[in-house]
Amino acid sequence: MDKNLISASALQTIELEKKAVENLSHYVNDHFINAVACIHQSKGRAIVSGIGKSAIIAQKIVATFNSTGTPAIFMHAADAIHGDLGMMQPDDVAIVLSKSGESAEIKVLVPLIKNFGNKLIAICGNENLFLATNADFLVDSTVTTEACPNNLAPTSSTTAQMVMGDAIAVCLLKLKGFTADHFAKFHPGGALGKQLYLHVSTLSNIHEKPIVYVGDSIQKVILEITGKRLGATIVLNAQNEIEGIITDGDIRRMLEKHSDLGSIQATDIMNKNPKCIESDALAVDAVAIMRKHNISQLVVVSNGVYAGILHLHDLLKEGLF
Repeated sequence: MDKNLISASALQTIELEKKAVENLSHYVNDHFINAVACIHQSKGRAIVSGIGKSAIIAQKIVATFNSTGTPAIFMHAADAIHGDLGMMQPDDVAIVLSKSGESAEIKVLVPLIKNFGNKLIAICGNENLFLATNADFLVDSTVTTEACPNNLAPTSSTTAQMVMGDAIAVCLLKLKGFTADHFAKFHPGGALGKQLYLHVSTLSNIHEKPIVYVGDSIQKVILEITGKRLGATIVLNAQNEIEGIITDGDIRRMLEKHSDLGSIQATDIMNKNPKCIESDALAVDAVAIMRKHNISQLVVVSNGVYAGILHLHDLLKEGLF
């Protein structure tokens, strides 16, 4: 195994693709702007198509569009001419990807789209060949050379297609005023979405609320912590106001210092300044507090009233830590 060959080949690939991406800035022109405007003004969906490696990039563009507020569907160019064209509706905009724009499937597909009356955007690397010359709008993705040493395998060209697709998606995102809240609605199951919508109360409400009072015995404190399985209990006064918190760590430290436990009450070992968080706060804010103070539990309050305990394990289960 030649390590130098591997390293040199990898670095050359990165350099060639970096240059290809840098050159794309020349193609952010009126044609690009008009293509974005066409999608933005459309009342339909973006139907994104391609063949070969371009089809794979088309699927990625569809995924990015859908997750950022632009409804999109992937349509394989080969399947399109065998019935999948039926998915196209009158208001849809077709986006077709191809390096050359001259493949047989593309030459069959393009006239059919035009006959349907749909607008056609080409993401193409040759402005003089079939796809580009027959499109309503051209997003130029020309690259001078592939990273492939034989200048054959789609490498730089597919990278360029993906970058231009991302550029279109981001432009549409900003034109639509797509916010983090919108993003969360489309990603409710992932950690990113949970950072934007999951509230503390959703997690803390699944647990019972451990409670002892200032005059309760250490035995009752231990039974409450053990029974509620949150590693802590809140200490309240006679007015049900929060006086402090006792964690299982406080219990261990107490046992190291005292041999006579009969006279010890909750008030004697509690932490009088527990870290609190409002129930309507985001769970990701709870993560930040726990990290800052190196703690495993937070007292949850609602307008100053004790509402429960949030444990580190609740956040770990949601993938937020």
